[in-house]
Amino acid sequence: MKIKYREELDPSLTVKISESLNYCWIEGITTAVTMGILDYYLVPYALFLGATNQQIGFLAALPTLFASISQLFAVRAVRLSGNSRLRLLLFGLGVQTAILIPLSFLAFFHFPGNVTILIIFHTTFSTLGTIIGPSWGSLVSDYLPPNQRGLYFGDRSRAIGVAGVIGLCLWGALLSLMKQTSISLGFFFVFLAAACFRFLSFYYMSRMVDLPLHKSPDGDFTFTKFLSRFKESNFVRFIFYVASISFAIQLANPYFNIYMLQDLHYSYATYMAVHLAGVISGLIAFPIWGRHADIVGNARILKIASLILPVIPILWLCSKNPFYLAFTSALAGFVISGFNLCTTNFIYDSVSPQKRLRCLGYFNLINGSAIFAGASLGGFLADRLPPLWGHRLLTLFLISGILRFLADFFLSQHFGEARTSVKKVSSLELFFSVVGVKPIEGVNTEFEVFPSFRQLMNMRKRPKRKVKRKTKLHK
Repeated sequence: MKIKYREELDPSLTVKISESLNYCWIEGITTAVTMGILDYYLVPYALFLGATNQQIGFLAALPTLFASISQLFAVRAVRLSGNSRLRLLLFGLGVQTAILIPLSFLAFFHFPGNVTILIIFHTTFSTLGTIIGPSWGSLVSDYLPPNQRGLYFGDRSRAIGVAGVIGLCLWGALLSLMKQTSISLGFFFVFLAAACFRFLSFYYMSRMVDLPLHKSPDGDFTFTKFLSRFKESNFVRFIFYVASISFAIQLANPYFNIYMLQDLHYSYATYMAVHLAGVISGLIAFPIWGRHADIVGNARILKIASLILPVIPILWLCSKNPFYLAFTSALAGFVISGFNLCTTNFIYDSVSPQKRLRCLGYFNLINGSAIFAGASLGGFLADRLPPLWGHRLLTLFLISGILRFLADFFLSQHFGEARTSVKKVSSLELFFSVVGVKPIEGVNTEFEVFPSFRQLMNMRKRPKRKVKRKTKLHK
């Protein structure tokens, strides 16, 4: 993958940026292993410690609430770090690593407050992650030109997906084996591994270059002023669209795991296999969505994906067969990967570098609040809804599907593409291109299963430091 670096940057930074993009690639893989453990095995861990449905709701909701509030201090955190985004990132990663170590030891202790401690640890971990998240997005987006972000982040996401597949299989197999001897020891090893891989993320991020932070007088604006521009701001309307979708998704998302493990009594191996289908599907889909988004625009992909999202929780009502649910998980992985990828890239395209850090913080605040509300309401309803075909959670899945449809129907038409240089194609043409029947002109049809590994193998080949031509520095 060839990246044309941004011309307004100092040419002497070209080599450092090239190396940083490679380190960012590896850092993404190590982060994927850590976050994969938290995404797929934190709920089983909580259930092992004796968590109730309401506590599972708190486990999903409280981290997003505190993380959302912390976004009001994301810009201030960068200032406290001396306007160094990289310094803030390293501080956050270091503390996160320290948090995961005692979290892993909870597996050996069973007392009334252990689930509460798990929630506190996870909330602190997630809050730190969202404080440093805007700095990461702001820094890495400064490395790349706008028309190649979809390609880079799409292929990087596929590398992360590979790590997710390997990690999901490894930890699931480990827990299945350890269940016969000591499941406590199994969970300890899994979450201690999360701490180790978080430390590796710290190491590789420390080798990235820290670019100067863009400053502008109009880059400072209050949250109230930001919200007041709802009518005229395409970006603000986009945020509320994504937040509405996130609320509807999170209403049911934490409870798919409970449904499989407690209602359907799946083994850890079967549980892993269902999630694995979604991870592999997302792995395949990321570069497909990324290449199409570079051509037709991120808004177009978002609206296509949000048309399919309401179907996913409805499909969980139709069968309890693990093969069928694996297919449903695969469809979800394919669609959500495109939605998440294009959400991030839409922000980078819509906001100037001077405002990007603050706008990322405000986006995370609103979207995180919606996630908190959805997960909290889901936890409240999970034990109170009337059962559908013998399961209360199926009623919750149905409500989630209806709300996803309503969010898409009422809000998807109120924002448009941020870039002007996009290709206009019909929805049918886009569909046939995404599934590979008739690719749109300009879309790279080459498909490499694991291009990220080739990228990693080339890391030792340091790029030449000689600059062929001089370019004017940006004033």
